[in-house]
Order: sequence, then structure tokens, then C-alpha cells
Amino acid sequence: MMGQGLTIKELTDSVGSDITPRMVRHYHQLGLMPQPERSPSNYRLYTDRDVQRLQRIVALKQQGFQLSHIHKLLEAEPEAEQATLMAQLQQQYRAIIGQIGQLRQTASALEGLLGRDRHCQTTQAEVLAQLKLLDVETRLGGLDKLWCGLDAQVHAHPEAFQESLQRLLPDLSDRSEIEIDLLSKLVLACGDVSLVQFVRLGNQALAASRTAFKSGCPVVVDVPTVRAAIDLPRLAHLGCSVQTLIDNPHIASADAAEQAFWQSPDWKDRLQKLPAGCAIAIGYAPSVLLAVCEAIQQQMIQPALVIGMPIGFSHAPAAKRKLMESGIPCITVEGTLGGGLLAATALNALVESLIERPDCHCYLSK
Repeated sequence: MMGQGLTIKELTDSVGSDITPRMVRHYHQLGLMPQPERSPSNYRLYTDRDVQRLQRIVALKQQGFQLSHIHKLLEAEPEAEQATLMAQLQQQYRAIIGQIGQLRQTASALEGLLGRDRHCQTTQAEVLAQLKLLDVETRLGGLDKLWCGLDAQVHAHPEAFQESLQRLLPDLSDRSEIEIDLLSKLVLACGDVSLVQFVRLGNQALAASRTAFKSGCPVVVDVPTVRAAIDLPRLAHLGCSVQTLIDNPHIASADAAEQAFWQSPDWKDRLQKLPAGCAIAIGYAPSVLLAVCEAIQQQMIQPALVIGMPIGFSHAPAAKRKLMESGIPCITVEGTLGGGLLAATALNALVESLIERPDCHCYLSK
């Protein structure tokens, strides 16, 4: 500290994030940082307000904003700052979505090549030759000709999913066989290999689920659509009954499930009466998962497992974070990703690991 202010080195040290004095001087030139007062020895002297401004610049830059956008945000009037920030966020979001779309096109093309089983690969050399053109073709939008000649064998045999997954999935050698099977089935349920990096298993979820299902635990789902997708024959053979919290057969979307949650009080009674040691699978309404987490926190219910995979853009990510913090064995998909099919697929994969496919007539005759 010199006099009543921070030197430029002290400023950068207090902010961290690899900020250097040279970068600060560059921000002065761009007008991002105001010119500071000078000491009698001509040193720049910075205040706490400068520290806060530099921290905001760093935070916005880490979120992917260009320096020109950051300048506009910092100069906005206080009453207009929120509207300006939202407009800039929307602009940044659209730019990122465009980049993701381009990368998704390239990834899809790679999946189409690398995911081909041996019967679909006309010759390895031909595939490799096509790979050299991949980046150019995806950027120019000429993907149709990329597949010319490579699709000739697709009508001659069923697709070898497991063979394709072995090439496309990331290295899972540190995972258990049951977890690898679970992740593979989730990928096959949605067709998105990148889903693997968002799946979260918390608090010994696999071991807890096997113990619970072996004991014939009750299974609770949020809506009938999830119930329709779960493996009822296997659950029946394990002695697991199935209950639906929001028992409305007309619910077919996350929006409808969310509205039903708020409009009908019946689910509250069902939630509070859930038996200890049950397994809960939520794939539609994020508010149901929030209510489950709150009930767990208040020790109203004690489930053996929660599969929380609702879709949503504000409530769902928050609910999943609360679930991971609850201390209950759980399986979820981080962020906005999810859905009833994924929730049902996760439950089915766990049950399938315990019992071979039963004769459906045994279930229907009960």
C-alpha cells in the first residue's frame, strides 16, 4: 500500500484470476477502467471501487462477453442496468447457441462415422478419407454428400448399438459395470453422448438402490407418463408396488405437470404419506422435486433413492442442486436436461441389473 491507494500490482493481486498490470493498462486505454489518481512519485493509486470494477470486468469476461459489450454494461445507468444486462445476456446466449449448433453438427457427423458398426463401414480407408473433409463439409452445410456411399449397408442388418457406444462413450474404465450400463442406457434413451458428463450419482446411489429394490421397496413417480415407461413386470417380480403423486392421465408435458402440481392439493397428502425406504422417480415437474427435497429436509419423508430428472430452466436446476445436497442417495442430470423417459430409463436400468426379464404373463395374471 502506498499513501491512500493500491498500486497497480496490489490491485491485480487483490483481484487475482491471472490479471496482470499490463491488462489493467490496456483496460485504461479502452475506457473500461477509469484513469486513477497519481501519487507524488507518479504511481497509479487505486481504490476499493476500482477493485470492484475490475472484478466485474473479470467476471463478465469469464462468462464470454466481449470487451465492447462489457464497456456498455459498465456504463449503463443504474435504473437501466438490469434491462441492459438482460439484453446483453440474451445477445451472448444467442451467439453461444449458434456456436453450439455448429459444434453439434460436427459432433453429429463424427458420431455418424465413428458410430458405424463393422457391417456399415464399407472400407476403413473410405471412412478416413471422409473424415478429412468433415470440418469443411459441416461448415459449408454439404453434409448430404458426406454420407453418399456410406449408407449402403444400413438396410441389411440391425444396428449394433453396443459396438457403436464403445467407440463414442468417453473412458469409463474407472466406473462400475452397473454404472456403465446405466450411462449407456441413458445415452441410448436420448441419442446424446454428451449427456454422460452431466449425470450425477450421489451418496452411494447404486448400492442403496440395489438394497431397496431387493427388499421390494415401493416406487413413487410424479406423473402417469413416467409410470407408463417403467418396467412394471420386473418391479412386480421384485414385489415393488407403484404409486403416482399427480394422478392425472391427461398430463403429457412438463408444463402440464407443473401446473397440476400448483393447482391440485392432492399430491401434498400423498407426498407426506410416502413410506420410508421408497424409491422416487421424477421426470416432469421440477416443483415436485423441490417439494420432495423440502420434505426430506424437514424429515417428513426418508426415501431410499430419488431419481430427479425434471426438465426446466429455473426450478429444475435449483431442485437438482438441492437434491444433491440432501444427503439422500440420488441420480440426477445436471442443469436443464432431463425428462420422463430418462427418469424411467434410469430406474429400469437399476431394476434390470437385479433380475432377468420376467415372463410378462406372470405379471398380468397377478
